[in-house]
Amino acid sequence: MGSGGGVLSEGVLKKIVLSYTYVIIWIFLSFSVIVYNKYILDRKMYNWPYPISLTMIHMAFCSSLAYLLVRVFKLVDPVSMSWPLYLKSVVPIGLLYSLSLWLSNSAYIYLSVSFIQMLKALMPVAVYSIGVICSKESFSPDTMLNMLSISIGVAIAAYGEAKFDSWGVILQLGAVAFEATRLVMIQILLTSKGITLNPITSLYYVAPCCFAFLFVPWVMVEYPDLKENSSYHLDYMIFGTNSFCAFALNLAVFLLVGKTSALTMNVAGVVKDWMLIAFSWSVIKDTVTPINLVGYGLAFMGVAYYNHIKLQALKAKEALKKSGENDDDQESGKLLMQEIREGENNNAIKSNGE
Repeated sequence: MGSGGGVLSEGVLKKIVLSYTYVIIWIFLSFSVIVYNKYILDRKMYNWPYPISLTMIHMAFCSSLAYLLVRVFKLVDPVSMSWPLYLKSVVPIGLLYSLSLWLSNSAYIYLSVSFIQMLKALMPVAVYSIGVICSKESFSPDTMLNMLSISIGVAIAAYGEAKFDSWGVILQLGAVAFEATRLVMIQILLTSKGITLNPITSLYYVAPCCFAFLFVPWVMVEYPDLKENSSYHLDYMIFGTNSFCAFALNLAVFLLVGKTSALTMNVAGVVKDWMLIAFSWSVIKDTVTPINLVGYGLAFMGVAYYNHIKLQALKAKEALKKSGENDDDQESGKLLMQEIREGENNNAIKSNGE
């Protein structure tokens, strides 16, 4: 018995260690991509203020590696998808994703890393609101009150921001709105049709059309400036490592959600946000005011409560599903016993007849 318990404990310990390893890797890569993008785009740092170009480099790199993993090395299975389905379902998601990435990367030019993380706390508010509008979420006064508390928290944080930039805030809020719409559209256009994309197959299908959508504004907005300013050269070391980090982050999401849960990633995301705020204040020397922290603290509590409610609803749904399965098993058992009894009776009748 002792050895059996020891083996079980060792197995559980391995699972815990592996889960924490995935969490640490995801936090490190997510942290790195955000800080790296800020470093490249910020005029006071690397000074390469071309967010569309940076996003296109990421999309080209990620789609190429995703193609290798799916088609050449066959490490990830592709999803069966026709061209009409791709055009109706994936292309709109690609458009929303390209707009979200473009605007969020643009915001790094105008806002501090810490303030951007505070504004991102509005994501549950945007997802819930768009979900209600699209009939994917049911309206609840309690949930709406919670969303209001998150919004008030972010508003307080914005009021206390030392280097407030209206254009930067508009860009980041636009990015949140497009990303929230993308998440709801994934449910409507893909999940409802039984199509599930992991982060690697998502890149395989979505990244090429993102690149195509971004090419048009790039030619109009950034290409003329890049052509005139020959001083802006492409540093392959910088952009290669930056793109690899962006791809590795998607791979880490694939591992984290696959081996743990989406909720684990949400909790890890909260830890990462606080780390970024601390890093922004201590290393980048961005100003973080007490009002900033009070506002974000209020928004953080609202997001934490929202995640708690979602978890409870998920647990209740799973329990109901298991209960239904048990009821089905019992019903099947009853039917089986009835069939056995009927079979025995029939055999008895046959025997008596003979």
